[in-house]
Amino acid sequence: MPLSTNQWTKALAADRLDSVYLLAGDELLVLEAADALRAQARKLGYNEREVLEAGQHFDWDDLARAGASMSLFASRRLIDLRLPTGRPGIDGAKAINAFCADPPPDVTLLITALEWSSKHDGAWSKKLDASGSMVVFNAPKPNEWNAWLGARLASRGLSATPDAVALLAERVEGNLLAAAQEVDKLLVLHGEGRIDAAEMENLVADSARYDVFKLTD
Repeated sequence: MPLSTNQWTKALAADRLDSVYLLAGDELLVLEAADALRAQARKLGYNEREVLEAGQHFDWDDLARAGASMSLFASRRLIDLRLPTGRPGIDGAKAINAFCADPPPDVTLLITALEWSSKHDGAWSKKLDASGSMVVFNAPKPNEWNAWLGARLASRGLSATPDAVALLAERVEGNLLAAAQEVDKLLVLHGEGRIDAAEMENLVADSARYDVFKLTD
């Protein structure tokens, strides 16, 4: 069963990595999670990383070759496999299954998929989940937005009153990237500490809408 985001946070702090990870779902959340995993890998001595772009004409034998190759510079290696569509196809599924069945020592495979739904899930992802770690990152649902924004603010050393959080949620209107950018901007403009509704009103732009006639300005 895929890890929840809370389980993922705890797993990421462990002193060892699994042999394979699949991080799938919302682009922003997946990219941030992948960055966090790469940072943890560097701390644990994964000093060499090989990037594979699994596009339309990708040769899946490259995955096996990457796993089998010997490193001249590091005892631990990270294979960073980009799977944008979340669909490896028949050859890709076989290659991933083969890696999961017999993972090379001191090698971790990170797969990132920026498109994901229940239709993407298949035998290959179930086998991966059984032998490694799979996390699906979904954008917050409407009733989860305030809690997500509160957690996002806290991760940046900020806090806000309930009214201020509600105002921020109203302004970004479910736009995850805009929300992340606004929180980062708040840290720059306000600094760490608590923000009330009046301050939020002054600091946060209306990211959900724009006036095309103001573009030239």
